[in-house]
Amino acid sequence: MSPSLGSLIFRGAMLWVSMGAVFPAAASSLTPEAINTAPLDVIPAIYTPMSKEIDPVVTAGITPVSVDADAVALPFDTNTPSASVARLQVLLDRAGASPGIIDGLDGGNLRSALSAFEAMHGLSADGKIGSQVIAAIDDPNQVIGSYVITSKDISAVVGPIPKDYAQMANMKYLGYATVTEGLAERFHMGEDLLTALNSSARFVEGETIFVADLGGNKTGKAVRLEVDKARGQVRAYAADGSLLVAYPATIGSETNPSPSGTHTVKTVVVNPDYTYNPKINFQQGNNDTVLTLPPGPNGPVGTVWIDLSEPTFGIHGTPEPSRIDKTGSHGCVRLTNWDAEELAKLLTKDVPVEFM
Repeated sequence: MSPSLGSLIFRGAMLWVSMGAVFPAAASSLTPEAINTAPLDVIPAIYTPMSKEIDPVVTAGITPVSVDADAVALPFDTNTPSASVARLQVLLDRAGASPGIIDGLDGGNLRSALSAFEAMHGLSADGKIGSQVIAAIDDPNQVIGSYVITSKDISAVVGPIPKDYAQMANMKYLGYATVTEGLAERFHMGEDLLTALNSSARFVEGETIFVADLGGNKTGKAVRLEVDKARGQVRAYAADGSLLVAYPATIGSETNPSPSGTHTVKTVVVNPDYTYNPKINFQQGNNDTVLTLPPGPNGPVGTVWIDLSEPTFGIHGTPEPSRIDKTGSHGCVRLTNWDAEELAKLLTKDVPVEFM
C-alpha cells in the first residue's frame, strides 16, 4: 500500500489532498521487481482522470480534486505510469481481454478490458476493480521476464518510415524504425515502459533485457464477432456463446463512419500489401494516383488485413498502437498488430461480423 499521505479531509464527493504528498505516492518505481510484486488493490476502483494541468512540483497548499466517492486507494496519479497498472495490463493480456498497449497507465482501454474480463468470468461487467476481480485475475507468477535480443529483431529495423505514401511505395518493406519499436511491439509494450525497464540497455543482438511475460496466444474458434462502437472494442465469441477474446479498437470516425449491420469475413491476409486508391478510399497528401505499398508493421494496415463482405472495409492492424481508440479511422476497424494477428488465427471464412 502507499505510504502515509498526510491529512485527508472528506467534504461530500470532494477529496482535499495536500499536493506535495500526492505525486511521490503515485509515482511507482518501474523496475521488474516492482511490477512483479505490485499490489492490484491500490488501483482505484473507478478510473477518474487527474488533470494534466496540475504541477507535480507544487508542494504547498491544499488543492481540491473531484473524485468518485466509491473510488479506493486515492490519491492516484493517472498521468504517471504505475507498476500496479502495468502488472494488471499484463494479466489482462494473458486472459484474452486485451488492454492494448502495456504502458502502466490507467484509462478507457484498460477499463474496457476489465469489463470484458468480468464478462468472461461471470462477474458484473462494470469495469471496476474490486476483490472479486482481483481474486479472479491475480497470479503469483512473474509478469516481467527476460528476453535475449536476436538477429531477427535487428533485421526487422529499416530506419525512419516516411509519412508520404509515394515515398513508402518505393520501399521494399515497412519494418520498424528502431530496435526498441520492434521489441516493444513484440511484447505488447509502450516504448517508454520498455526503456524504463532497461535504462542501461544498448538493445543489441545477444543482450538480455526485461520485457512483459505474456504467455501464449489465445486459441479456439470464433464463430461470431461484435464490433462495438460504444465500447471501442471488438469481441469474439465461441460456439457455446462464451466471450473468447476482446480487443480495443478504433472504429471509423464522424467523417468516415464504419459500416452498420452484419457482414462476414471474406478472407484473412497476413503481411498484406496495401493498395492506395484516392478515388475509392481517401486522398493522402498530394497523392492522386493508385499506389501499392509494401507489407510491414508500419504500413497503413499493419501486419494483418481481415477482409469483410462490405466492399473496401476490413479489420486490420496499425503502425501506431498507442493511438487505438484515441483517434478516428477511415471507416475500417483498427487493432494493434498483435491483437489483429491473434484474431486472424481464430477466424474462418464467413464468420459473421456485427457492427453495433
